[in-house]
Amino acid sequence: MSHHPVFLSTTSLSFSWPDGTEVFDDLKVTVGPGRTGLVGSNGSGKSTLLRLLAGELTPTAGSVRTAGEIGHLPQNLVLDTGRRVDEILGVDRKRAALHAVEAGDTAEEHFAVIGDDWDVEERALATLDRLGLGSIGLDRTVGEVSGGESVLLRLAALLLARPDVLLLDEPTNNLDLYARSRLYETVESWSGVLVVVSHDRELLERVDQIADLHEGGVSWYGGPWSAYEEALAAEQEAAERMVRVAEADVQRQRRELADAGMKLARRRRYAQKSFENKVVPKVVAHTRRGQAQVSAGKHRNLHAERLAEARERLDVAAEAVREEDEIRVELPRTSVPPGREVLRIRDLELRYGARVDGGFELRGPERIALVGRNGAGKTTLLRTVAGELEPVSGEVETLVPLRFLPQRLDVLDDGLSIVENVARFAPAASGNEIRARLARFLFRGARADQPVGALSGGERFRATLAALLLAEPAPQLLLLDEPTNSLDMASVRKLTAALRAYEGALVVASHDLTFLESLGLTRRLLLDGRLRPTSAEELRAGSVSEVQ
Repeated sequence: MSHHPVFLSTTSLSFSWPDGTEVFDDLKVTVGPGRTGLVGSNGSGKSTLLRLLAGELTPTAGSVRTAGEIGHLPQNLVLDTGRRVDEILGVDRKRAALHAVEAGDTAEEHFAVIGDDWDVEERALATLDRLGLGSIGLDRTVGEVSGGESVLLRLAALLLARPDVLLLDEPTNNLDLYARSRLYETVESWSGVLVVVSHDRELLERVDQIADLHEGGVSWYGGPWSAYEEALAAEQEAAERMVRVAEADVQRQRRELADAGMKLARRRRYAQKSFENKVVPKVVAHTRRGQAQVSAGKHRNLHAERLAEARERLDVAAEAVREEDEIRVELPRTSVPPGREVLRIRDLELRYGARVDGGFELRGPERIALVGRNGAGKTTLLRTVAGELEPVSGEVETLVPLRFLPQRLDVLDDGLSIVENVARFAPAASGNEIRARLARFLFRGARADQPVGALSGGERFRATLAALLLAEPAPQLLLLDEPTNSLDMASVRKLTAALRAYEGALVVASHDLTFLESLGLTRRLLLDGRLRPTSAEELRAGSVSEVQ
């Protein structure tokens, strides 16, 4: 680690995607030592900002300054499944040289590769152990570990590199509660600069400050997530109060403008009558009429100006109020009658060892939570049910149209727009029908024409969910693998609303117990070598003991 002051800063930072979509314009941010939680709605640019800070993207204008070595854990982590653990950790060459020397090969190049790092293997194993990966070893391939374990592997590689600055993007994605506790310990003990993007409240309670990225600017809040939430609620309450005051002012100015108009009309009528009835000489009547009109006109203009100012204040006040759109799911063709058999499993043995003994049936619009530790086989079971993997033995029979939402959200083509992707799943639907349906998923107008490759994690999730739910035939069984990954708090609420409105059968694998319980579950199944029923009480008790 560097002994110089460590910081990150941007100066007049602007960034647009190649299609012209603007993300930042003249952004100024400085981050010093300590733990910073970077929050904001999906699509606000959190991941893009981290990639700019890490030097993975080049600003359109302005600059990024960094002092110290940077380590970056990206949100959509894709590791080559054929690479070994020691390669991911970056210790493979030193390890090979070390083994060669131990075997008696004293070639000079081995000593040059090792340098002073004679304990590299011990440090690598100790780092794995610290993150709960001690049983994996250094010789296994990435294809043999779970999604959650691969995230921890990448984190272990960063810790071994000892960077001054650690940038973490949704690091709790796919992690079980035990693995999350190890990550929390790493965050709490970090002494350099740390910036973490996360929707995990437990993790955000361990930061020193919150940076809120909203509409291209950053607002700072001291303390963890709970302090930020409290401060933001107070701000929103004040903003809504200001809107009410501004609305009342607009109404008052409208009334006064109307009164001014009536007075002007009255004076005109009086002046006209005086002229017609020759109450006063013609010259005097003309003068009085002109003076009355000028005076009343000035009065009316003054009120018109005040009304315009009041409307401007209302616009400013309204901008400070954050509004959340809701996903709307109205898909009657997904409905499954109670009692209809949806899925049938018999004596299933999965790859990598997990089993479903005997028979298992899913009937009607059931909602099943699939839980278990990282590496227990949840993703393997879902992929087997979806027909993506062949079982070792046994059989799986799906009796209704089915769609699978994988952890990695790789079912969409990055090079196509959202509209074009959905059209692939629903070829018989017209362009207008697709756009009308996408509007329910908050992709309206030009937003539906964005290339999928430019979407944030949360937007990509929404686009993938839209594609699957709008597919033909409409899915009556939906399999979701860690669906809250990459979603901010507001988006989790939107997803929950969408799934509660879904009338088909649902199987959800997730480590987010609060989210699972919000879905109106009918059954909870634990996979720990075997698939067995579990209760909400056992699940929470097991989670606590798991962390301890």
